[in-house]
Amino acid sequence: MMQSNLPGLLISGASGQLGRCLQKGAANMPGFTFHFLGREQLPIDNHLLTREVLHALKPVCVINAGAYTAVDKAESEQEIANNANGYAVGNLAKYCNETGAKFIHVSTDYVFDGKAKKPYFETDITNPVNAYGASKLLGETLALQENPRSIIIRTSWVYSSYGSNFVKTMLRLMNEKDLVRVVSDQFGSPTYAQDLADAILTMAVAKVGLSGIYHFSNQGVISWYDFACAIRDLSGLNCKVEPITTAQFPTPAKRPEWSAMDCSKIKHEWNINLRPWRDALQDALKTF
Repeated sequence: MMQSNLPGLLISGASGQLGRCLQKGAANMPGFTFHFLGREQLPIDNHLLTREVLHALKPVCVINAGAYTAVDKAESEQEIANNANGYAVGNLAKYCNETGAKFIHVSTDYVFDGKAKKPYFETDITNPVNAYGASKLLGETLALQENPRSIIIRTSWVYSSYGSNFVKTMLRLMNEKDLVRVVSDQFGSPTYAQDLADAILTMAVAKVGLSGIYHFSNQGVISWYDFACAIRDLSGLNCKVEPITTAQFPTPAKRPEWSAMDCSKIKHEWNINLRPWRDALQDALKTF
């Protein structure tokens, strides 16, 4: 944690898949000092310790890529999820408001109830159907309360070669089995974590003073079944993929049936490129 004369960017959740992709993107940005902190160095749900670290490093921008992401487990660990995804976010936003630092927080499509049949806009009513979504909505609410200049980026179906995610799970199962069954009645948009990381870094170093809620994902609306078939086909695997209903695959946490988001706002206000989901997946698979 050495100080530097270059402007400092602090990234929480450095060991997660988005944190790892942010590190990769930061390697091409020599004009800044990056502080990538994992949970060991920055447990964001420890508010006092977090503030001590922030005061010591004095970043000009804080990117909160840290989160509690165990969707099913959150049903029985609501307090833990609320602390990590809610109150910790408010604490980070408050610090940034006090010091004038830019604050960028990553949220989720799961703040919506999934009853829409067209992509959600940032202004659409939120109504999470599970504890994880509720904890992330709490984080959004507290961020904007504590710091009206907060930038909140909702994303969906995030994957990369790092950590645990749907693509890695499918590749493993398809190499082990002749048949996998995948839900075909839940619809959304995949997001390659490197594309998301590059968009966040663009926003972090920009001079513009835009703020508020933005949606970011790769483009196109598909089902998890469609996603699995594309993973198989682009990987050249021979596994059969069979569609099933949500009712046939019960989970502790309810999932929204539809969570696709309209991303035109981030494209127009920040001039950020939005790739088709299949192109992004094809590129991503080269890194696995």
